[in-house]
Amino acid sequence: MLSKMMTSALRATAALVLVAGLSTATASAQAEGYWQGVQKSGTLRCGAAVAPPYVMRDPASGEYSGFFADLCREFADVLQVKPEFVDTTWDNIVAGLQAGKWDLSLALNRTSARAMAVQFSIPAMEYQISLAYNKDNPKIPAGAASVANIDKEGVTLAVMSGTAQDKAISAAVKTATILRLPTNDETRLAVVSRRADILVDASDTNQLFTQSNLDWAVAMNPTPALAKQGVAFGLPHQLSAADVEVVNIFLEERVATGHVDELIRKAVDEVLKAGN
Repeated sequence: MLSKMMTSALRATAALVLVAGLSTATASAQAEGYWQGVQKSGTLRCGAAVAPPYVMRDPASGEYSGFFADLCREFADVLQVKPEFVDTTWDNIVAGLQAGKWDLSLALNRTSARAMAVQFSIPAMEYQISLAYNKDNPKIPAGAASVANIDKEGVTLAVMSGTAQDKAISAAVKTATILRLPTNDETRLAVVSRRADILVDASDTNQLFTQSNLDWAVAMNPTPALAKQGVAFGLPHQLSAADVEVVNIFLEERVATGHVDELIRKAVDEVLKAGN
C-alpha cells in the first residue's frame, strides 16, 4: 500500500514538474515580443509608398529619403538592426502590412477604417488636406473657400489613388470629376499640363508644389476641413500593447525634442532643391 502511495506521489510530482515546465516555456514565449523577433531576424522592414516630403525615392539609385524614411532608420538603430525599405503603393500599403510583408507602414494617416485592419503609433505630425490650383483658372471662382465652391461640372481633381486624401475627396465631391493616379509626380503633372484643374493632397505637400510654382499656383485649406488626422507608423494588428508602447515612446521623445520638426525641414529643403 505504501509503495502504491509513493508511486502515485511520484507520478503527481512528475506531472506538476511537467506542467510547470510547460508554463515556463509558454510564459517565455509570450514574453518575447514582436520587436524581439525583428531583432532576431536582423532587419526592420518598412513599407514605403512615395509622398514627398514624407517618403521619397531616388529613381536612379533607389535610395529612400524623407522624414518618415529617416524615422524608420532611427527606429532600426534603436532595435540594433538594419532598415529595409519595401516599395509599395498607397492602394496596397495597408494590405501589405496585414499580409506580413513588412513590419511598419510609413506615413500612414490614422483613420477609423484603417484601424479595423491595422494598429497605429502616436502621430509624428498632424495632417490636413488642401486644394492647389492655377490662380488664373477660370473654372475656380475667386474667393473659393470650400469644396462646394469647386464641386462643379467640368472641374477635374487629381489625387493619388488609395490615399487618405482620395477617400476624403471622394466622399465630399458629388459633381466634379476625380482623376485618380498612382504617383505623386503624375498628379502634379496632371495639373501642370492642365489635364486636371485641382491637386488634392496634404497641405504641407501642396505647399511644396505652390512654392515650386510661385508664379501661378495657390492652395486653399477648405472650410469645413476635408480631413485633419495624425500621420503615424502603421503597425501589425497582432502587436501587444507593450510592443506598440515601444514605438510610441520612440516617437514621443523625438516629437517632444523637436527632432521630427528638424527632419521635416530637412526633407522639405531636399524637395525644394530638387525642384530648382
